[in-house]
Amino acid sequence: MKKQESIKDLSIADLNERLEEARTQLVKLKLNHAVSPLENPNQIRATRKDIARYLTELRRREIEGNK
Repeated sequence: MKKQESIKDLSIADLNERLEEARTQLVKLKLNHAVSPLENPNQIRATRKDIARYLTELRRREIEGNK
């Protein structure tokens, strides 16, 4: 995720789309890392953190919508 982008500015559909892309990317990274070591294994950590950010924002919006 780029620093100038803000998760709060994205629509729910965009968040869900990016979440699915990040999950797919994480599976690919893990598979590639199991076969041969990645050049930068921190990509796995960064992808997991991006997934957590997307899920947190979706949950925040869900809670706001219920109020």
